[in-house]
Amino acid sequence: MRMTETNEAGLIARILDGEKDLFHELIRPYERMVYLTLFSILKNEADAEDGAQEAMINAYRHLASFRGEAKFSTWLTTIAINEGRKRLRKAKTAAEESIEEEAEGHEGDYTPAPLTDWREIPLEALERKEIREALRGAVAELPDIYRQVFTLRDLEELNVEETAQALGINANVVKVRLHRARILLQKRLVPFLRTTAPPRRWFFGRA
Repeated sequence: MRMTETNEAGLIARILDGEKDLFHELIRPYERMVYLTLFSILKNEADAEDGAQEAMINAYRHLASFRGEAKFSTWLTTIAINEGRKRLRKAKTAAEESIEEEAEGHEGDYTPAPLTDWREIPLEALERKEIREALRGAVAELPDIYRQVFTLRDLEELNVEETAQALGINANVVKVRLHRARILLQKRLVPFLRTTAPPRRWFFGRA
């Protein structure tokens, strides 16, 4: 369970006063979030691990600049995103902007699949190894702009405003990209689901 903002503020104040060892306690609840954020950008486990470590170092170095205007988790996510993008630039990977232009140019190609939400997947189906692997593969193959929003909203469960702030986009863009990400996932997963047993229970308790 993540600590309250009051507890975080107290820890940050103590760290800045010299209790440096408390930094590990401060960031421990967010280590998975930072790793997943880097992985959503870099799509490589080793690169994500290195990037997560560097992001934590940057957070420590710049902790004094955290003013509390945003949640600490949002501030940390922004650092992770910036680190991921910096690594992409260094690797001369295709620019995110060009991916976005191509995706937006084919907006009419996206047709909703029969599911109304990617999470409406029978729990029995998710217990099958091939379905889990298909879901992981489908997420990894999402265009960067959709995968990043999907990771922050549906995996890390940040709200729309926090996601928008972390990515430097507005809330409406977050909603559009999340919707398209779910549609793309649906189109990849529906062929698997049609071969499963009729649904009885639903993932995340949705019916």
